[in-house]
Amino acid sequence: MAGDARRRTPNLKGTKVGSGGRGRKALEGKGPTPKAEDREYHAAHKRRQLAERSAAKRGGDAGRRPAPRKKASTEDLVTGRNAVLEGLRARIPATTVYVAARMEVDDRIREILSIANHRDIPVLEVMRPELDRLTGGDLLHQGIALATKPYEYAHPMDLLQKPGTPLVVALDGVTDPRNLGAIIRSVAAFGGSGVVLPQRRSVGVTPAAWRASAGAIARVPVAMASNLAQTVTAYKQQGVFVVGLDGDGDVALPAFELSDRPLLVVAGSEGQGLSRLVRELCDQIVSIPIGRGTESLNASVATSIALYAIATTRAASE
Repeated sequence: MAGDARRRTPNLKGTKVGSGGRGRKALEGKGPTPKAEDREYHAAHKRRQLAERSAAKRGGDAGRRPAPRKKASTEDLVTGRNAVLEGLRARIPATTVYVAARMEVDDRIREILSIANHRDIPVLEVMRPELDRLTGGDLLHQGIALATKPYEYAHPMDLLQKPGTPLVVALDGVTDPRNLGAIIRSVAAFGGSGVVLPQRRSVGVTPAAWRASAGAIARVPVAMASNLAQTVTAYKQQGVFVVGLDGDGDVALPAFELSDRPLLVVAGSEGQGLSRLVRELCDQIVSIPIGRGTESLNASVATSIALYAIATTRAASE
């Protein structure tokens, strides 16, 4: 209208009026996604509720307690019914027996529980998913696992303080725990003073080594050397004669004449043998005569033969 003082707002197509901050919360998000077991609609949440109810029902079960949610990182685990039973028979320093809930009980499980109760080892019943987690996804645990204490190693020089003429075995690059266990068993059988292991490129005292030793680790000290070559040198400075075992030795074992001296017998791995530096530090390299059709002997077999020969010679000279 002509002369109208009112001002008209222009029609701007596509413009939108702001909300005044009313939608700010929607833009902020809802935070991190909850864990599956914390979401009520998720199957993991229902499984956790079922596990908690089952654990509550077993709360008064004599001799068993709910297992902790987290296993101590210092524990080693032996899994499987035969392995756990053998470990307990060998008197592995066990701390806990983990048993899966509602598993089938056989004679092995009965003996495991009997030994655990006799030795006052706690028996904890857990749900199978929890046992899977404790064993790191080992699907062959057969519903049972045995937690053991970490082994406390001796100092290499302490092995020379044992009564009698020292007879120490050092392993250079042996990585099979069954070999270690068998060697420790031979050291115990033939009056050895102990075993020295290098910190690198070597197996340690594991539950598998305990089983292979048939409990001999409880009687034979095992020392850990930060540097095997330096330990060999320190032994030589203490008047110990160092003997290396190798198929290309300078002296055959039957001709070895120094069995009555303090000895350090060094055995290498079956594949690589003695390392160059350790071989150079040996006072003598001794070989074990074998048939031509056999390339070499297993480290544990070679060590056992050498220890037997030394022990026999010492016994004859007494």
